[in-house]
Amino acid sequence: MVRVATPPPPPPPRVVYNPPPPPPPAPAAEFEVQATEAPPPLPDYEQPPPPDDGYLWTPGYWAWGGGGYYWVPGTWVQPPRVGVLWTPGYWGFVGGVYAFHAGYWGPHVGFYGGVNYGFGYGGVGFAGGRWVGNSFAYNRSVTNVTNVTVIHNTYNETVVNNVTVNNRVSFNGGAGGIAAQPTAQERAAAAEPHVPPTTAQRQHVQEAQRNPALAAKVNGGHPSIAATPRPAAFNAPGVVGARGAPPVAQTRALGAPGAGAPGTAGTHPGQAYTAQPGAARPNGVAPNTVRPNGVAPNTANGGHPPLPAAKAPPKNNPPAKPKADDKKREER
Repeated sequence: MVRVATPPPPPPPRVVYNPPPPPPPAPAAEFEVQATEAPPPLPDYEQPPPPDDGYLWTPGYWAWGGGGYYWVPGTWVQPPRVGVLWTPGYWGFVGGVYAFHAGYWGPHVGFYGGVNYGFGYGGVGFAGGRWVGNSFAYNRSVTNVTNVTVIHNTYNETVVNNVTVNNRVSFNGGAGGIAAQPTAQERAAAAEPHVPPTTAQRQHVQEAQRNPALAAKVNGGHPSIAATPRPAAFNAPGVVGARGAPPVAQTRALGAPGAGAPGTAGTHPGQAYTAQPGAARPNGVAPNTVRPNGVAPNTANGGHPPLPAAKAPPKNNPPAKPKADDKKREER
């Protein structure tokens, strides 16, 4: 019997250990801030014209601060670079609270809760303009572009108004909110690289939070500064107030010297007093106006001339005749 030797089995292949790739960076917080109450309805206001070519519209919205909701006016801003569009932030009802999803710049407009902010932001996408090469073209059908000598790139494209979002609701989900879900295109836009708000936009929000007149509890949902031509330009010409709000020219910042006190006749909190022709001021003092001949009143006496002196009795007047009773007393 012949025994045949078998060769030993080959050694197992060498296992090379590859360390796992480093984890991706943590994404930014999805919610910027949370609130326990729903934001007020969106105010109704007109859009100011753009200040110059290349500015893009960012709609106004209600933000939450320590004292409640305050209005961040809509404004025209310069984008951080060519080719990006603004996706507005929006409030969504999530887990029993209202959470604010911050806005961002990106190559496409993403989901903003289905909220109808107007002026091209009808709830889905953006119809207010588009990039054509390195220039931005404005759709005059939905944006207030009137001076075509300043704004050279314009077009007119009819936008079909979606009546399902043609209202003033300012949040998504929950009772009374907009029932909208992101589309496939909006989900793809959310995965694209984003650029956060610019420095001018952040300053715009900070100025709005510091302005007491923009607090919802003060303006009742009708801010007197609803939109501005530039970021943080709250006192510049071209500021637009919401419908139902006091005129911008008659509105003072609350707490300013001379602001109307509650309950004062003819005034309102935060509203300057404007005298009507022939009407006296609430304190009964006539306004210090310019005289008809163009001479200003004497500022030394505060515009109020001294009272005239009493006139002396006229001379050479005959003495008054005595009365009948006095004459009888003399005869006695």
